[in-house]
Amino acid sequence: MNPKPEPEKPDRPQVAVGVVVLSDDQVVLIRRGKPPRSGQWSIPGGRQELGETLAQAAMREVFEETGLNVRLTGLLDVVDGIFRSPDGIVESHYTLVDFAAEVTGGSLCAGDDALDARWVRQDQLTEIELWSETRRIIDLAIARRAKP
Repeated sequence: MNPKPEPEKPDRPQVAVGVVVLSDDQVVLIRRGKPPRSGQWSIPGGRQELGETLAQAAMREVFEETGLNVRLTGLLDVVDGIFRSPDGIVESHYTLVDFAAEVTGGSLCAGDDALDARWVRQDQLTEIELWSETRRIIDLAIARRAKP
């Protein structure tokens, strides 16, 4: 019997994007269908592809995961997403570039690797378990949008 092969460990971070899509008092959340954080709620996003700008990656990922077309309204922050196994081994490492956006078209539906996609009222966000950095980025987008 052959032993199960060890999963490949990353040798460097991967660049990925996240997008806080806001409309009125709501934000779009997706339930992730793939690691990292599979099954958890998050903002739309994913890896940047070769030859693609960060802005192109952000708009593509939102469309693929939600069916929505968006216009980016600003850069929010850059976050390190370092995910470790229970024994401390780095399983994945992403440099996440997060944007704010508003909808320009399309209809919300779960697509690509999203298990679900929905609009969530800002006052309901505390009822949803989110990664602390995702929550911080959403709060930052809401605060920046509120400034005149």
